[in-house]
Amino acid sequence: MEIIQLGNDLLRQKSLPVMEITDEIKQLVAGMFAAMDAANGVGLAAPQVGVLKRLFVITLADKERRVFINPAILETSLETECGEEGCLSIRGVYHDVARPKHIKVQALGTDGRPFTLEASGALARAIQHEHDHLEGILYIDHLDEAARKETVDQFVRREERRLAKRAQKNAKAARIAAKQGYRIVEPVEAGVGAGERTR
Repeated sequence: MEIIQLGNDLLRQKSLPVMEITDEIKQLVAGMFAAMDAANGVGLAAPQVGVLKRLFVITLADKERRVFINPAILETSLETECGEEGCLSIRGVYHDVARPKHIKVQALGTDGRPFTLEASGALARAIQHEHDHLEGILYIDHLDEAARKETVDQFVRREERRLAKRAQKNAKAARIAAKQGYRIVEPVEAGVGAGERTR
């Protein structure tokens, strides 16, 4: 399961409610946990894996695997707290973001039962961050214009370096394979960040 990156239009679209918790939805949840764990993340929303459904998963330091299906944030505190955030869809760059310190959220679990949760601190921040994804909002949208541009530029530069290293590695592998009589077809990767440069 691939985590899509900044510049992919799916990250800017609103997600649709989950109408029924089927085996397919449960498989999606399992795949999202696996992708999140592989990327050393703490949260992942369905749009980040190209599925426009209203669900996200979270695992914090307590290792509890939390699933939120059709979540709704019912209350937010007037008190805010500033903390560093990153995003698996804007990998490698981070910035401080101010968010409500306490929230109340309602959602469904994979068993289809509704639950209500009051959260604060890291959990409240993670829920708000992932809920934003369901609305087509990224954490950089909470930054002022200068900070947003700086963060996007850092991401683009990082991705350009990553793709350049990948191209070098593939070229080396192709040379070795050619000597051995094989041919490697390099996968095509879409451009990254172009759609966000002017935001």
